[in-house]
Amino acid sequence: MNTGSDEASGPAAATDETGSEPGPKPLGSRAPEFIQARRALHLSWQVGVFVVGLAVVVAGIIMLPLPGPGWLVIFGGMAIWATEFVWAQLVLRWTKRKVTEATQKALDPKVRRRNIILTTVGLVIIAVFVGIYVWKFGLEMPWNIEQ
Repeated sequence: MNTGSDEASGPAAATDETGSEPGPKPLGSRAPEFIQARRALHLSWQVGVFVVGLAVVVAGIIMLPLPGPGWLVIFGGMAIWATEFVWAQLVLRWTKRKVTEATQKALDPKVRRRNIILTTVGLVIIAVFVGIYVWKFGLEMPWNIEQ
């Protein structure tokens, strides 16, 4: 929608002074300047970030077999680590790239068609097994069946 303004807005406005698209954020600590200026304070800051990130990642790992958004929490812990550690920033960049590639691949019509066909076949097989079970044993639970 044209608002009559001469200023750029939206994605076109996200350029630097040279007119090129901004690259990825620089790697390194994102701690405030006054913390980075003092070695002991920065080290304790990093230890705190590591401990908080570790707690979040461990909670996510615990949620994998239990109810809860395990992978989401694990990536949240990685994002916490990425505020201070270059290795976590690189892992998150790699993960974002792989997720984007998988998304593009999943949007391919041939892949979508294949996935729909495989899901349908799987559901039909499950329905057949459930039908055979109900036909043979009725609506009894397996632990209540007496042979």
